[in-house]
Amino acid sequence: MMTDTPVPDSEDDEDTPLTLGTLRALLAEFDNLPDDAPVIIQKDTVGERFSPALGGEEAMYVEGRRYDAEVYPTPEQIAESDDYTEDDEAPEGAVRAIVLWPLS
Repeated sequence: MMTDTPVPDSEDDEDTPLTLGTLRALLAEFDNLPDDAPVIIQKDTVGERFSPALGGEEAMYVEGRRYDAEVYPTPEQIAESDDYTEDDEAPEGAVRAIVLWPLS
């Protein structure tokens, strides 16, 4: 099992979430990989748990404590679906984010 994955070096870095700009820069490093290379999500910071990514979508994100954040549908997703109600709207202060879903 490969565990030589980059993890934050200091406690301060652990609290800095990955941004889309940083992700784009990281993805540019993988231009040599084929399009069918799987995307794997590391599920812990010590490299013991992994899951293939099932997919991703845009969502509204509300920052919480380390493991207590919440996501909500975007206003566009709510407008396009009959399944959502006003109760599904993100609270004030939510920001647009990319959510990657693990397979397991």
